[in-house]
Amino acid sequence: MEKGTLVEYKLRGEPAQGQRPFQLGVVDRAEGKKNWIVVDENGQSQTLHPRQFTFVITGQTYTQKEIAGFRAEAESCLDPASLEIAWEILLEEGATATPTDLAQLLYSDQSPPRCYAAHCLLVDDRIYFKQKGDHYEPRSANQVAELQHQLVQQAKRQQEQQEFYQKLEQALAGEAVEWEGGDRTYIQALEKFAALGDDSATKATATELLSTLNRSTSAEAAFQLLVDLKHWDLHQNLHLYRSKLPVQFSPPVIAAVNQLLKMPPPDSHPDRHDLTSLKVYTIDDESTSEIDDGLSLEFLPDGKQRLWVHIADPSRWITLGDELDREAQRRGTTVYLPTGMIPMFPTELSTGPMSLVQGQVCCALSFGVILTDDGAIESYEIRCSQVQPTYRLTYADVDEMLELGVEAEPELLAIAQWAQRRQAWRVSQGAISIQMPESSIKVEGEQVDIQVLYDSPARNLVAEMMILTGEVAARYGQDHDLPLPFRHQPQPELPPEEELLQLAPGFVRFCAIRRCMPRSEVSISPARHASLGLDSYCQVTSPIRRYADLVAHFQIKAHLRQETLPFSKTDLTTLIPSVTTAAQEATQLERQTNRYWSLEYLRQQANQIWPAIVLRWLREHENLALILLEDLGLELVMRLDHPVTLGDHLDVKVASVNPRLDRIQLQECFTAPSGPDQEG
Repeated sequence: MEKGTLVEYKLRGEPAQGQRPFQLGVVDRAEGKKNWIVVDENGQSQTLHPRQFTFVITGQTYTQKEIAGFRAEAESCLDPASLEIAWEILLEEGATATPTDLAQLLYSDQSPPRCYAAHCLLVDDRIYFKQKGDHYEPRSANQVAELQHQLVQQAKRQQEQQEFYQKLEQALAGEAVEWEGGDRTYIQALEKFAALGDDSATKATATELLSTLNRSTSAEAAFQLLVDLKHWDLHQNLHLYRSKLPVQFSPPVIAAVNQLLKMPPPDSHPDRHDLTSLKVYTIDDESTSEIDDGLSLEFLPDGKQRLWVHIADPSRWITLGDELDREAQRRGTTVYLPTGMIPMFPTELSTGPMSLVQGQVCCALSFGVILTDDGAIESYEIRCSQVQPTYRLTYADVDEMLELGVEAEPELLAIAQWAQRRQAWRVSQGAISIQMPESSIKVEGEQVDIQVLYDSPARNLVAEMMILTGEVAARYGQDHDLPLPFRHQPQPELPPEEELLQLAPGFVRFCAIRRCMPRSEVSISPARHASLGLDSYCQVTSPIRRYADLVAHFQIKAHLRQETLPFSKTDLTTLIPSVTTAAQEATQLERQTNRYWSLEYLRQQANQIWPAIVLRWLREHENLALILLEDLGLELVMRLDHPVTLGDHLDVKVASVNPRLDRIQLQECFTAPSGPDQEG
């Protein structure tokens, strides 16, 4: 290669903003057998291999001082718009071109600066030409149109990104901003990264955004940014976000509700059995708004008594396969969270015409049962009915009425007596009772309230009537060979009696029994439910809140009408797994959310000392135990630093807690003994 030959070569490292990633230099001399010493316009020398050259300017030699003038002359000819004309000509001719050819076509001049200018245009081009060896081939018209569209979209995204960053700064400064379509892409990227961490498909976008704001590129930093933007609050439910459970109902579902309220469908049971003369008690927690069961007692002429359990009839208002039914099937169940419920049906229906509202004539599926003196089912009937709930009572109301023995309500007192007989009968059939406290957690703003729900006469009364109804439904299914979502539970392998008796009575013993209980299952074939002590069982008492119960209603009502069942055995076999999975996912979400708010409550009460009982060992060799905070009904893991026995009582307090990371550490509190030598 001749001394003074002008060459272009690729720069090492990243070029400056707006600078082409290439440099011009003149060949000075050979270096060894293959390399060349090249001097740039600043007089700096570099040793380069010929394959590092990206273009060689032929026909003339130059000095180092002439490089700047050469570049300036070439740059004065750079007009990217002229490439489109050249592309149209070459595409029409079906020809390829070298930089020299293009210089002749564009400038009618093949001088070195013009050839180099043509080379630069071709190298920088991303639309019209593609390189093949030393030649450049024009792309097809379709390819060019697609590339131009992509560039427009890229420019649009860059513009949106710049506008988004401006809004970010405004929002972080406390100004009110309105997030628009393009902004939501970035917001959603932050949301997904905050919730899913490294598993998020939007991690790259989120971390780039965080890095631009000079923030940590962690999922926790993404969460905090969303809080700082007031897009999320400090207690955003990430478990709910991950579940993808829809919190709101879609416009088509809302439209279906409005249409139904204006024009209810015809009742498939127009000749409903009139039970409006019966006194009906609905018994629920004070906050319950979906009233799906009521209780009655009928005094018969022969001196016997018939129990009636009236179950709300949402299938009166919907049709299988319609918008509301499909939505309920997708959701599977109502989800109860400390911050509020996420209903299976829109509340306009679930708390309105679907519920058993006090004083209103309501549609119901009523289960009438006559029991033997010992509590077994003597006879039963199932009727599509009309009822008129008389009393809207809370559990506390009923407990007080039962304690006082209110003579004005003999029906309620009789129902309570039948519930006791019923419970005794189930125990005689092998029922297993596990009486562990449950926590009811309610959240209003930042205020967390935890109430312990212990067994009470009222709760036992309602529970026994619901279990009785489930047995009646299952027996009806068996008697008529109906495919229903039967729930059953295998017989547990309990510890030997002598081993249980060695454990402290109460919670410790119940906890040991609970560990042995297998999970209940659902299938279309009836089987024994071990813990309930029943040969068959089918849940039907919550059709507003559980889709499986609603399916049972559709089946039973169709049989009562002597019509073809809406679900065949094959249909139900396919449906049950999806409905069961939805219910299990809802239960998991409820547990995770309750866990978060229970830890938040303990964080807020960090200085409180809590009485606790040691329930069982998790890893005894590591002193890791499960304890129960008796005042809250919360079970927590604790590492003990001294020997204890199951059933021992401790005083504990929070040492550290992080609800967001699901971490808590407890420590035992010791009270100094008092004595004559203790002062103060």
